[in-house]
Amino acid sequence: MIDQRKHDAIEWAAKQLASSELSVEPASADASFRRYFRVHDRANPEHTGILMDSPPDREPLQPFVDIDQRLAAAGIHVPEIIAFNQAQGFALLSDLGKRPYHHVLDDGNADELFNDAMSTLIRMQRDADPAGLPDYDAALLLSELQLFPDWFLARHWQIEPTDAELDDWELICMTLIRWALDQPRVFCHRDYMPRNLMFIEPDSGRTNPGVIDFQDAVIGPISYDPVCLFRDAFLSWPDERVDGWLEHYRQQALKAGLPVSESVELWRRTCDLMGVQRHLKVLGIFARIRYRDGKPQYLDDAPRFFSYLDVAIQRNPELEPLGRLINIWRTRRIQPSESIPS
Repeated sequence: MIDQRKHDAIEWAAKQLASSELSVEPASADASFRRYFRVHDRANPEHTGILMDSPPDREPLQPFVDIDQRLAAAGIHVPEIIAFNQAQGFALLSDLGKRPYHHVLDDGNADELFNDAMSTLIRMQRDADPAGLPDYDAALLLSELQLFPDWFLARHWQIEPTDAELDDWELICMTLIRWALDQPRVFCHRDYMPRNLMFIEPDSGRTNPGVIDFQDAVIGPISYDPVCLFRDAFLSWPDERVDGWLEHYRQQALKAGLPVSESVELWRRTCDLMGVQRHLKVLGIFARIRYRDGKPQYLDDAPRFFSYLDVAIQRNPELEPLGRLINIWRTRRIQPSESIPS
């Protein structure tokens, strides 16, 4: 069967590059409905780029263009938009390379690469214009948390919580939302993790890292993006090292004039509880991607998020009810017929 959108997108890109013969290959996998292709002109190899196919009815292009321009104006290394067609949902971007952070990070280089990522994050939080962005408000935070019972519990573990359990769940949600809303609010990428940071070779003359997948940016809690960076969906680090990086971020953010807490302990607790909101949301999203979109591989990382939750629950007494609920639900879960980790 002909993939008409892909055909149309490649034809459009060829016109932008004035090319009669494009070489096309997949550039990355995406959890959304967007697709990315790496294209270059066979006759003129320097004519190259990343072709983004963003179906307008599923993933409107306008937020991507808007945020790209805001970040570029703040000096953040983002893809240059060479051309775009909002009605069709096509964009041609400069190519930031083939090496995302999560393919490069290791024990030896993590401090250096994360220091670069922290510097970029602080500049983004301080200098990117947040005016008019959606607010990461109580309604949005709650709708994200609800993904966990709606998709992970109901579809993956096949559990229907009791009324009493739902009452406890609601109190947990209110606690997490209060901790989120009590924080200073800044420009928030909302998915600032190694998978969305591109490693730039030191001799390229460009700032490391390149930043992608920013179209869902909001005005949100200052701890959200640092937590995304270090408690990642695809990489895990020792708790002591994560705490050290988060504390280093806090110190650097204070020097940059950002309104982070001056208390080491309060900052640690803030990051823990902000992380729990994100971990529960991501578990729900990964289950939704599996059952709605037919992409089971994301649930392979579910155990990683339960490990993050375990650490936060052990360190913060107000999360004890969440630990109790998870243990109760785990005993009632029905294992999926496919071999998907629980």
